[in-house]
Amino acid sequence: MNIVFRTDASLQMGTGHVMRCLTLADALTTQGATCQFICRAHEGNLIEFIRSKGYTAHTLLLTTETQAETGDLAHSNWLGATQEEDIQACTNALQNLQANWLVVDHYALDARWENALAPHYKKLMVIDDLADRQHFCDLLLDQTYGRNEADYRPLVPATCTLLCGSNYALLRPEFATLRAYSLQRRAMAQPELRQLLVTMGGADKDNATGQVLQALLACHLPANCNIKVVMGATAPWLEAIQTQAQSMPWPTEVLVGVTNMAQLMADSDLAIGAAGATSWERCCLGLPTAMIILADNQRFAAGLLEKTRAVVTLSPEASLAEQINNFIRQAKNSKEYLKSLSLGSSSIADGQGCARVTKFLHQSQPNNRIIYKS
Repeated sequence: MNIVFRTDASLQMGTGHVMRCLTLADALTTQGATCQFICRAHEGNLIEFIRSKGYTAHTLLLTTETQAETGDLAHSNWLGATQEEDIQACTNALQNLQANWLVVDHYALDARWENALAPHYKKLMVIDDLADRQHFCDLLLDQTYGRNEADYRPLVPATCTLLCGSNYALLRPEFATLRAYSLQRRAMAQPELRQLLVTMGGADKDNATGQVLQALLACHLPANCNIKVVMGATAPWLEAIQTQAQSMPWPTEVLVGVTNMAQLMADSDLAIGAAGATSWERCCLGLPTAMIILADNQRFAAGLLEKTRAVVTLSPEASLAEQINNFIRQAKNSKEYLKSLSLGSSSIADGQGCARVTKFLHQSQPNNRIIYKS
């Protein structure tokens, strides 16, 4: 199979869309597929990172409308062009690629884009989280916990296959591999706070990482606690965080471009992290987490995760230092508190989602399309 991904990363939208597409591409490549990417050259893009993974990445240039509203979708300004401009650019890239599947993961694209490019692919897969616009596709994936088919059925053709919920979370295979080790370690041992993991997203354009480290200064972490901070290479606050880490009263290491995130999570006793795609990674490994909502589109899943006692949600509207201090205090004083969070989170995702999705891609048969009418 020839599979083409249309997705972007930027300081504004973060790195999660590209990273989950890479996870899917890796799984498909091991099964013999050929995968390529089409990405726009936003500030904070991951085009060279994609190429470093061995994939061809076709680059779309930014237009002069980058900062302007260029459409009627809630996230239109994330595209760096109009949909019409993106259609033309992608047509040029796609016309010789003979894509069996086109996979689109972008909040700024909808059924108009998907329908216009239909002559250049055999089937289309959409990866979404929002359920806020029409799609013209054969397969739609929303890996959000609590999402169900009813949320999308009015938005897609009747023949579209819907994969909804965190059972389909696109996690790299090492998370499934380390799941048993991580859960057993938390269930058998007496939990201690020896390693705290801070992950606020690959881009973290608003420096949530710095705010977390500042808030930790008011907390009573054990003297032997080590803090691991994970950041992306394109994060604009990276140097500032590296300097801040040196002044922390606990050993604090800033890790960039890590390739062993699953091991880091499995070996950590507690996490403070952003809502988003990494939520499913932490859940798979049962890592007790205080989660910070950094965008409105994260509230739906975050609310359901907290309701099921899988995470503790920290509100950006309240004092971060006070909330983190309360979380640390409960974690220190109650071993059962940590075990309860671990048990709740581990029920959300099992690490097999990517295998379930690739199975659908391989086994899906041709069907009749419903043409989108604007």
